[in-house]
Amino acid sequence: MPVPHDIAAETELWDAFAESAFKDDAEPTFGWTQYAGHGPGPELLGAPESVLEIGCGTGRALAHLAQRGVKACGVDLSPRMVERAGEKWAPLGVRIEQGEILEWLAVDEARYDAVYSIFGASWFTDPSRLFPLVREHLAPGGVFVFSQPSAIPGAYGPQGMYKGGFAGKAMFTYRYSYRPAVWERLLLSGGFRVAEAWEIDAPKPGHIGTLVVRAQA
Repeated sequence: MPVPHDIAAETELWDAFAESAFKDDAEPTFGWTQYAGHGPGPELLGAPESVLEIGCGTGRALAHLAQRGVKACGVDLSPRMVERAGEKWAPLGVRIEQGEILEWLAVDEARYDAVYSIFGASWFTDPSRLFPLVREHLAPGGVFVFSQPSAIPGAYGPQGMYKGGFAGKAMFTYRYSYRPAVWERLLLSGGFRVAEAWEIDAPKPGHIGTLVVRAQA
């Protein structure tokens, strides 16, 4: 049964996150893991001429790609994040729009060589609804790549997540976690031709790893 996402409440949550996450002196950077300089880079996207980042946050990854001549577009739920990141990276040609990703993709008519998400919308959106929409927005042979923390063993499917600690106003969203093989099946069911999911160990033993998933249209 689908979980009851409250988009207005989640927008407020991500606006609050934007105030702490966005730094005016941030520099363009691209990485799939939560550890700087660890793991693969944008080569997982191939050599795209155009990309769409879903849940683009601070926009630093888009800025990195734009510096390489890629036509870079992003979507984020937080109006505050879109305002700050859009203004910051506009001189590089980056375009960032505000919207709930399922609604935004439903009306967007563009096609992209690559769609990606780094700890972004793919982690917080029902994959049974998201994946077919992403597939429709990929050019022939295009790729969809996303990353997020590896699932906690035995904790799979949609799970609630509070912002910050466990005190104060109840601000929460839902994230989706599965074993790698399940992600592959979900992508194939969503219309992708091939899919591969794997986990990257943290640089220190026993630390939280990263799930990376890549699928091709």
